[in-house]
Amino acid sequence: MRGGVGMAVAAMLALAGPAMAQDMAFSQAQLVRSLLPEVVNITARAEISEPPSAVMASSSGNPAPAANAMIRVNAGSGFIIDPSGEIVTNWHVVVDAFEIFVTFSDGTRAPAELVNASPLVDLAVIKVHTTHKLVPAHWADSSKVQVGDPVLAIGNPLGVGQSVSGGLVSALNRNIMDTPYDDFIQTDAAINHGNSGGPLFDLKGQVIGVNSALISPTSGNAGLGFAMPANDARFIIERLTHQAWARPGYIGVKLQPVTAEMAQALGMAEPQGSIVAGLAEGGPAAQAGLRTGDVLLRIGATTPSDERALLRDIARTPPGSSVPFGVRRAGAEVTVAVKVDEWPVMWWEHRSAANGPPHWSVPADLGIGVAPLSEEMRMHYEVRPESRGVVVTGVLPGTDAAQRGLSAGDVIEQVGDAAVGSAAELQQAVDQARAEKRGYLLVLVMRKNQPVTAAQLPGTKWLALRVGAM
Repeated sequence: MRGGVGMAVAAMLALAGPAMAQDMAFSQAQLVRSLLPEVVNITARAEISEPPSAVMASSSGNPAPAANAMIRVNAGSGFIIDPSGEIVTNWHVVVDAFEIFVTFSDGTRAPAELVNASPLVDLAVIKVHTTHKLVPAHWADSSKVQVGDPVLAIGNPLGVGQSVSGGLVSALNRNIMDTPYDDFIQTDAAINHGNSGGPLFDLKGQVIGVNSALISPTSGNAGLGFAMPANDARFIIERLTHQAWARPGYIGVKLQPVTAEMAQALGMAEPQGSIVAGLAEGGPAAQAGLRTGDVLLRIGATTPSDERALLRDIARTPPGSSVPFGVRRAGAEVTVAVKVDEWPVMWWEHRSAANGPPHWSVPADLGIGVAPLSEEMRMHYEVRPESRGVVVTGVLPGTDAAQRGLSAGDVIEQVGDAAVGSAAELQQAVDQARAEKRGYLLVLVMRKNQPVTAAQLPGTKWLALRVGAM
């Protein structure tokens, strides 16, 4: 056992008397032994060379490979959630698999088939048909998890077989930019390739998360493992096992966190809420009257901690419900009721931080060259037909605008609440921001050739550009 749990246990054993130390070590070993039957190793074989048209159905219900296809073998982990044979794992463990096998802690091996999956959140449910006695795991309430809690990870690291590692909860609500809803539990328990889909247990033997990702400068563990919280996983899994798909709530809005710079640009005393960066045309938010540039402060009686928490709250809201949003608009607070719809299936399943330097010179024009969107400019920069505003023709290297990612071909659609159609209008907004000593100018940008996806709906992004020297 490594990391925090090993050190903590060693310290407790040193302080305890011989009899107590023996009991503590024995009880921990008992706990681990009791959990092993709940966890399975997963081997999935998938075709990687042939186009989809060459894939057929196999007798297991999974795709079958075409002749002479190259085969990819994935090693992963999972855990039993129902005595009928339902097992949770990560989608990336079983994606496109034509053959799935699970191996239980006693070495028994049995075939499995995919029941349902949600690629966006990287979860899948598979089912095994066996006479083997199945021991289901028990879920914990992950909202009660705290930094410093000891944890156990059980899985199949690097395909070597069922293994146990221990550590601590290192952090909560981590955003590793895997989905728009990231809320990962970070742990220093050893998480390696092959642990994916396995459980992260607390010392009560309950699942607090699904081990899903690692960050490392090498291919191995570096003490940065990430697990999807149990409450989030259960929300998806319960729908995957009882419905055709997850059916999360949707209002058709793209959000960004309000940064300190944005707060200055908006005249807010402190950063709070999530700013609307885009609206789906004809979507629930647009129909309800929400606007690009609105700052969403509350959903119902809840004040979400960040934009990902707000999106999770929306996702958990039953479609058809009308929900009041507390909105900051033009310096005042209003309430907008939005009827929550259901996420479009294709968008839901489609997958697809720069810090400002401490000292930058800020040119009078911010170092940005812009031009009206003539037909010639649209063709030259391949600007989308629906875009309105001014196109960026150049960005001076070493400026704040360059540091924040603005580049030629981007389109500045708005400055704050106002549309912009010329270089003169943009400069007027810059001058006004300086006169009001706001420090930053908030601009809405359509990035050049940025795809429209569920995670980036509908392609626009707010940038807070520095208008004054540090």
